[in-house]
Amino acid sequence: MLGFAAMIAGSFTAGALVVDEIGPIALNAIRFLLGAMLMGLMAFAVARQPMRLPPAPWRFGVLGLLMAIYFCSMFIALQFTAPVATSAVFTLIPLMAAGLGLLILGQRTGPIGLLSLLFAGLGSVWVIFRGDLDALRAFDIGKGEVIYFAGCVCYAIYTPLLRKFSRGEPAVLASFFTLSATTLWIAAYGFPEILATDWTALPPLVWWVIAYLAVFPTAMSFFFVQFASLHLPAAKVIAYGYLTPIFVILLEGLFGHGWVSLPVVAGALVTVLGLVVLALAPERAARPSPAT
Repeated sequence: MLGFAAMIAGSFTAGALVVDEIGPIALNAIRFLLGAMLMGLMAFAVARQPMRLPPAPWRFGVLGLLMAIYFCSMFIALQFTAPVATSAVFTLIPLMAAGLGLLILGQRTGPIGLLSLLFAGLGSVWVIFRGDLDALRAFDIGKGEVIYFAGCVCYAIYTPLLRKFSRGEPAVLASFFTLSATTLWIAAYGFPEILATDWTALPPLVWWVIAYLAVFPTAMSFFFVQFASLHLPAAKVIAYGYLTPIFVILLEGLFGHGWVSLPVVAGALVTVLGLVVLALAPERAARPSPAT
């Protein structure tokens, strides 16, 4: 999941390079299409999985819908609010995942785990607002935050449902069907924008960014989450997202966009400490939950 956080962070830096060249829904549609094709190649050509629909394929339709809502809500919200505000809303996901993991799977997060989630979340908020208390106090809950919060609820539901819906399929096969369903939902939502995009006129940089997004933050990150959700509680899986702002800071510094102040570094260390405590905290047994 450390790799997951790093790849997601890279998508912010890469996406900023082409934000004026292609619409966000069209960009997500093509990245998920290519990601699904790559995962299909891995599942059927490399892993030699049988090419047939799995039992109860509606499971992947539900998972794909949750992911499509999350990604679409993110870009819709950015039309009304700043990225820093949506990042702050994102920090609520691990706590929501802990509650939904209890409700859906019976996964119990002990007091130490909950405290470490809060601790890591506070550090992440401090990093997001770059240690500026005035910026934190100026945070206003508006239309964009409400829209993105709805998407974050879908993301929080998605992780425990991965284990709930699992029928023993290999992670690579489950990732292929989930990515495929996400692609169909996004394409259905953004069909006019996709149709209006002049794909042949896109500069080479856009295609390089699309290739990166399709391989790393899409195909590989979906596989990592699918795999981790079968071995870790939902709250722990999502909590690694707290590291995303830290990786963004590192990438921005390495790309020559400037380094952050020491107070922000201190907040990053608080987040890391909270996640270390969470990783070492004992897991509570979940009640048996047969696949449906």
